Order: sequence, then structure tokens, then C-alpha cells
Amino acid sequence: MTESETGRVVEFAIGGMTCAACSARLEKVLNRQSGMQANVNLAAERARVRLSAEADEAAVVAAVAKAGFSATVVDAQTRAHEKTEKLRVYRSEIRRFWISVALTLPLVGQMFFMFGEHGHMNELPRWFQLALATPVQFWIGWRFYDGAFKSLRGGGANMDVLVALGTSMAWGFSTVVTLFALNQHVYFEGGAAVITLVLLGKLLEARAKARTSEAIESLIRLQPKTARVERDGQWIDMPVEALMPGDIFLVRPGESVPVDGELIEGESSVNEAMLTGESMPVGKQAGDKVFAATANAEGAMRCRATGVGEHTLLAGIIRMVGEAQGSKAPVQRLADQISAVFVPTVCAIALLTLAGWWWATGDFAEALVNAVAVLVIACPCALGLATPTAIMVGTGQGARSGILVKNAEALERAEKITVLALDKTGTLTCGLPQVTDVVPHGLTRDEALGLAAALEENSEHPLARAILAATPAVNRKKAANFKAQPGCGVEGVVDGRALRLGSPDWLGLAESSVVAELQRAGKTVMVLAEGGETLALFAVADTLRPTSQAAVKRLRERGIRVVMLTGDNAATAAAIAAEAGIAEFRAGILPGDKAAAINELKSGGGLVAMVGDGINDAPALAAADVSFAIGAGSDTAVEAADLTLIRSDLTSVVDAIDLSAATLGKIRQNLFFAFIYNVLGIPLAALGWLNPVVAGAAMAMSSVSVVSNSLLLKRWRPGR
Repeated sequence: MTESETGRVVEFAIGGMTCAACSARLEKVLNRQSGMQANVNLAAERARVRLSAEADEAAVVAAVAKAGFSATVVDAQTRAHEKTEKLRVYRSEIRRFWISVALTLPLVGQMFFMFGEHGHMNELPRWFQLALATPVQFWIGWRFYDGAFKSLRGGGANMDVLVALGTSMAWGFSTVVTLFALNQHVYFEGGAAVITLVLLGKLLEARAKARTSEAIESLIRLQPKTARVERDGQWIDMPVEALMPGDIFLVRPGESVPVDGELIEGESSVNEAMLTGESMPVGKQAGDKVFAATANAEGAMRCRATGVGEHTLLAGIIRMVGEAQGSKAPVQRLADQISAVFVPTVCAIALLTLAGWWWATGDFAEALVNAVAVLVIACPCALGLATPTAIMVGTGQGARSGILVKNAEALERAEKITVLALDKTGTLTCGLPQVTDVVPHGLTRDEALGLAAALEENSEHPLARAILAATPAVNRKKAANFKAQPGCGVEGVVDGRALRLGSPDWLGLAESSVVAELQRAGKTVMVLAEGGETLALFAVADTLRPTSQAAVKRLRERGIRVVMLTGDNAATAAAIAAEAGIAEFRAGILPGDKAAAINELKSGGGLVAMVGDGINDAPALAAADVSFAIGAGSDTAVEAADLTLIRSDLTSVVDAIDLSAATLGKIRQNLFFAFIYNVLGIPLAALGWLNPVVAGAAMAMSSVSVVSNSLLLKRWRPGR
């Protein structure tokens, strides 16, 4: 359950849906209710409903029940119960299927002995055929009658209506012939075989659909069940659900981190592959963040809980993946529109087929068989599964690779990006200033760094932290008489030497050619001086991420125009852009002006995307057609973005675009297969070129083929 500006969003597990017509009808029913805005996913068997203050969960359950389905609010307990119940139902259906096979085989088997001049003599007694077919029709096939009744009662028609109507016509005609000993062929084998084949298709479809939800299931399984928590100086094992922010917990080598937290004591390396997709462990020391379900490799870590329950990064990922899998891509709208009128249209075609063949041939039996074939082959299941199954597998693969998709529409649009705007700091660059050059005069490099670090020891300025990070601990010295000069630098006495460290302007080196050359390269220069003598120059810059050049190259190879946005001066921007391989940039842009820059790019036509990581990027991310937030960035940026990249790496943007292309490719293939199946199948059946048994087999396999094609997305890997 999540909150939004327009109401809370609640997820429901839906029971009883059998095809696209079911999900379309239920969605229409819910959206007609006051205070509800619903999105129903056939493949996931879920409904996400945004509720205003005037509606509640009970109203949704009642509306769903009135439409002929069942609804249960989804939570951790629901998922576990649902999985157990589905397994029980699946096993029961398998038993019923094999009973159906046993009853149907004699009916179908007799057909192989009926060819030839005296073939009719090998026909099973018709009373025996009636006895075999009736349990299949009304016991095994009861699910179709039940589904059809509920569908019609709710004011719609679904696949169950087609199957129940078609097989009932075949069974009813054959029963009349049998009871009155008419000189007509019977079609008990046709109805029984259709029901058996449809059941087989449903079983295969259920098995395949279960695999499309493996992404969320695998993420849920990663969550540890217990945590070792400090209470009154003692370590005790507690359920993870009982932890509160601020609790101190211990993670020993080989254990998983139970909740999000901050490392306060100890050092270790942590495997964060389940979050980022990167197999290399990440070093952790005091002050670093740790995340739930990541694996501690070496040392013991004493941590303070910062995010528990639904507020961990993993819980957010599970929630975001679920929302994306339940959303609809715009490409599905056509399928939804067709499904809404599909069943009534098919029934009309079947009626015309019956009337046309009966009038043309005078043979009611033949007309009936062709009409049944039309009803059976026209199942819209494949059409309803085409888009959601691909979305579910695609977003699941993305989550495994550190790419979180907020909604299916964003996934569809990502493939069509023509312009990509990049924030510089933290996106193209590492986001932390680093010492890139040390130019000593009369000192060694380490001596110069040691003196500078002594002056910067107590400073929190980013440039000071860069100097300290570059200085080995053994070279650290102590400064006396420390004094900061705001806007200029610092001064103090180190080893009896009066030193100053600061800007070239302050220390009279603004005209130096070496300083000018370093500044042209986009670096900030600091000067270490003793009196009027220059001891060293230090150049500090926010360096390019190691993968940025390769990522920009891949983007340009896809024909995407890359534009860098930065608040830096033009010289610094030009240097970074040139190093990254970016030909176009906007320099000197204030945080509030980034959204205006995005709108300017959008005015040139094409689909404009934005990549950012800071709070100041949120307006620009919201303004872009498609937005990417670097996961290490602010919560505000992540909330505003369409796709979140857990890995702070521009390569993930290219991977997300590739994932979009792969997913949309599967959706197009699925829709083509579903449409062409019905476009070809219905006319063939109406012309008498397909009997009901072949039609039933084709119908069953169409759904299985669509889901199986979607599952091929599991082969997708980032970086390909």
C-alpha cells in the first residue's frame, strides 16, 4: 500500500480472471465506482486501485465480487497464503486434467478406427460415448460454466462464454441424436477434446505465468527473518519486523544485513550484487550506509538501523517493481479496446457461420461443427497476455540489474529517446573532488601533501577533504595557530613554518602560466606558500567516472544526442565535456534553471530524457519526457524520476534503454502473434477448414507461446 497526492494506492489479488475480456471488464467496473481509479493486470492477477477518502478496501472487494471475481488486499501474509493456495489449486487441476484425458482418449481413439468402408462399425456405442463425455462436459468443464455465468451476470462476456457455448452445442446436439436414435454423426469427442486441450493450455499457461513473477518472489526471499540486536548491553535475536529506527544491530561474517543502517563500528566488504548487479564487494567503514539483504563477507559490523520495514531500500525496490509490473504500457490500449468487443463479435460470427452453412448445405451437423470451431479458436487469452507478461519479465530483469522501472509507460518511452540531458556532478563525474595534480617546489610530493593536510585537518570544505583523502596517514602533521580566511584559504604554523594554503589570487599567483593551464583543464588550483615562496600547487577536480566515456559512446552509437548541464564555468564544463566525448553542453546553469533547459530541448522536437542525482535536479527530472535518477542520489530525485538506477553509473542508462528496446520488441512480437492467430484462425474455422479439436489445440498453444516468448527476456543481460 502506498500514499499519493490523490489518494492511497492499494494492491489486490484477483481470483477468477480467465482472459483479457475479464480484466478489461473488471477494470471498467471498478473505474465506474465513486472514488476508485483501477488498473487490472491479467498476467499478475492483480488490481492496483487508487482510493480517495470516500472509498475503502471493503468497497473494492464488494465491487469485484459483484463483477463475478474475488479480491484480497495484498500484504506479506497474503503473498504466502496465495502461493500455497495456487499450488493446491494447480495440483487439483492436474488431477482433473488427467481424469479428463482418461475419459476423452477412448472418444478420440475411436476416430482412428473409423476410416474405410465399414468404419462406422468400429464406433463406440453412443450411450457409452454419452457416459464418457458427460462428466468431462459438466464436471471437468464446470469452471467454464461458472466463469461464463459470472461474466454474463456482470454484464460482459469472456473466453469461458466461448468455450461453454461451443462445447455445449456439440454435446447437446450429440445427446439429442443419441436419445432419439437419429441418423446423424455425433460430436462427443469434439467437445471433450476441446475441454481437455483448453485445460492443458491453462495448466501450461499458469506454469509459465508463475515464472514471470519470479523477480518479486526472489527479492522477497532475500529479506532476512531475524536480526541480532543490542538490548541493555546484551545481544539477542529478534524478528526483523520488531526492529525500530535507532536500534543497534550486529552483522557477523557470512550473514545478511537485516535492515538499512549506518555502520558505526568495524570494517568489512559487502556484496551488494542484489541491489546493483555488480559482483565486486564494496568496502565499508564507519559512517557508510548498509542495506537490507546485502551479504557481509568479512568482518563483523555494528550498525545503527535507519530504515526498517517498508522503509528499506529493498522494500522500496519490491514496491516499485510491483507497481511497474501492474502498470500498462500505452501499446496495450489497442489490445484492451479490441478485447472489450471481441467476444460479442465472435458470437455473432459463429451465429452467421451456423446460419450460412445450414442454408448453403442443408446439413445442420456440419454447420454446427463449423460454428463450434469459430467459438473455440477465438479465445482472446493470447491478446490479453501479450503486453503484461513481457512487462513483468522485463521489469524483473531490470530489478536484478539495478534498474528500477516506476511504470510501464516509462519503459516503453525509453526506447524512443532522441536527446539525453546529463547533470555533470555525481552523474558524469564521481561527485567528490579529488587531487589530480601536485606540483611541488623544493619538496617531495608526500611532504607537500603532509604540510597541506596539517592546515586542512579541521576543515569541512570539500577541497580540504580532497587534500586529506590524498594524504597518507603517516604523513599527517599538526598545525598551530590555525586561522581560516573566508573566501581565500587557511594559514597556520606547521613544524615551526608559517604556511598559507589557498587560492592563487590570495597568494599572488593568478598570472602564473602553470596555474592558468591547470584552470583551463577545468581544475581548481590551491597554492601552498611560506612567506613569499611557493612550495607547491595542488589541482583538485571532480573527476570523470571511469565508465562515463564508454557510456557516452554507446549513447551516441544509438543516435542519441547527449547534452551536459552544469553550473560550472564554461572552461570547466568544456574540459569535462571534451574528456567525456560530449559535443554539446550548457554551462553556468543555476539549479532552478535546469527545468527551463529541458523545456528548451523539448521545443526542438523528439523525446527528451534527463539523468540526475540531486535535489536540485528534481524539477528537471519532472519536466523531461523520460527521467533517470542515479540511485545514490537524493530521495527527491528518485521520487521524481521514471527509472531509478541503483548503480551510480551512466552505463546503467544505456542498459535501461536497451532493456526498453528488448521489452518493446517482445511486446510487438506477442501482439503480432496474437492478432495474426485470430485474423487467420477465425476465417479458417468459419470456412470449415478447422474442426473444433484442432481449434482447441491451437487456442491453447497460442497463450502458451505468447507467455513463453515473453520468458525469453530472461536471457537479457546488461552491457550487451
